[in-house]
Amino acid sequence: MDKKLLDIFACPICKGPLVYKSEKNELICSLDRLAYPVRDGIHVLFEDEARELDVDEEIT
Repeated sequence: MDKKLLDIFACPICKGPLVYKSEKNELICSLDRLAYPVRDGIHVLFEDEARELDVDEEIT
């Protein structure tokens, strides 16, 4: 993912930074412990589309 593009994106809930995880093709908000999907190259930044991270999932 393009670093410049990632710098523009923010969590729609807390406005915090997002981290891209290529293994699962998701954008992660560590503050809210939410993972937003990337589907067919489209970043889906809707709260109702996000999944909660499991307790044992690594954030960074």
